[in-house]
Amino acid sequence: MAQNPEVSLSLGIATAALVYGIYGRALPNLADVRSAVEQNEDVASAERNAAWTSAAMVAAVSLIARDGTIFILGGTMIISMSWWNRHANEVIPELGRAVPGFTREADQVAPESMGASEDYGDEAYAA
Repeated sequence: MAQNPEVSLSLGIATAALVYGIYGRALPNLADVRSAVEQNEDVASAERNAAWTSAAMVAAVSLIARDGTIFILGGTMIISMSWWNRHANEVIPELGRAVPGFTREADQVAPESMGASEDYGDEAYAA
């Protein structure tokens, strides 16, 4: 059932707004996600839940309306919101940005290897 473009676009935008609302209710706001510890499992789980719920809603609306525009606009909104939230969950609060492959300093040096390191003392830095 093909609809005229005005109705199709309106329903597509309404479906995208529905996706935005689902993400808005399922997740904390992005400022809170960015300021929390990166790779938070609760945020990641809530994002996956919002993505699946949104995908089900977009599929249902587009199948009922038999309109591909609704599916394209709703699907694009799901991808956008998922990327936006996943990126915010990767932001390191101390740096204010996401850094690929970043590991914290405590994770970089094994405690058992510290005993074998040399001690240069404070006199090396005395002026």
